[in-house]
Amino acid sequence: MDHITPTVAFLDLAAQQTRLGASLRQRISAVLAHGQFILGPEVAELEKKLAEFCGAAHCVGTSSGTDALQIAMMAEQIGPGDAVFLPAFTYTATAEVPLLLGARPIFVDVDPHTFQIDPLHLEERIEMVLHEGKLRPRAVIGVDLFGQPAPWKTISRIASQYGLFTLDDCAQAFGASLNGERLGHMADATATSFFPSKPLGAYGDGGALFTQNIDRAALYRSLRTHGEGTSRYDVQRIGLNGRLDTLQAAVLLAKLEIFENELARREEIARTYDAQLQEIVKIPTRVENSTSAWAIYAVLFESTAARDAAQAALQERGISTAVYYPKPLHHQPAYRDAHDGISLPTAETVASRILALPIHPDLADEQVERVIAALISI
Repeated sequence: MDHITPTVAFLDLAAQQTRLGASLRQRISAVLAHGQFILGPEVAELEKKLAEFCGAAHCVGTSSGTDALQIAMMAEQIGPGDAVFLPAFTYTATAEVPLLLGARPIFVDVDPHTFQIDPLHLEERIEMVLHEGKLRPRAVIGVDLFGQPAPWKTISRIASQYGLFTLDDCAQAFGASLNGERLGHMADATATSFFPSKPLGAYGDGGALFTQNIDRAALYRSLRTHGEGTSRYDVQRIGLNGRLDTLQAAVLLAKLEIFENELARREEIARTYDAQLQEIVKIPTRVENSTSAWAIYAVLFESTAARDAAQAALQERGISTAVYYPKPLHHQPAYRDAHDGISLPTAETVASRILALPIHPDLADEQVERVIAALISI
């Protein structure tokens, strides 16, 4: 029988589940025993531990990262006539929520090195909206793309200058830090996701909101539960069904116990890639004075053809990769009518040349070396 080289998986949740072992089973069994599947005690326990982990005053568990974004904007009454500024190079959830609420996403180009929102272009876009006079600038969403922090000090300064609400889309970067502090309180509100592929991922959808403001936290709790007030049938406002399931909270509590070690392993893999690939492809530019959660390790090739050829060759060698993201948002059909038509050249160029390599805590050293050797040979 021919020898078959095992695949280098882009993500390996089965291996992680084996490591979690008894802790995971005990957490799930406890929920099955008490039967409080909606807003059970594990949800409150998780909220407390997540807030402590990142230094936020308040944490509110939600049903997904997308719902976290929506709840945060609903709380600010963002809607028709409002402009929400966000990077053009990110996942669709960041832009779809403003549109669902009747607001207009204003796409901003990204930094050519870090791929984070470009502050200079952000100011240009705000001034453009003010000059046209058709929309009210209301909010800016900074995305901590691929696990690295957005330039929050500069974003906050710009937002303060124009009176904008700041929302941190931290879906890919929970656990990252900037200037020695964990993300979670850099903006007026921070939303994160626990989608299974995230650095801290559940076994289904889940998310959370963080804020330093007690009134915002109370409003988030109301909005996530159909706008209820003091009781289930005291409906104070229009809300949604955005609660975090107890079983997902239990899974996350088990995973939180090993999260620091997993972040360290991701960093170790990233540094190995950095050292051995820097002459082969354009490796990620690290954000100054920060640590990354390394949800995604993305490199750039010289052209689309080179990227596509490399991805195909890696696949032939049993190495899984992914393209994050094949199109910037302003090129997506769903946002065509919302976009004002200006070119966003950096986002367009990055999308055409980018490729994400495997990076997860259960990636063995020999698998990392196999990815590196394959890229060098290609």
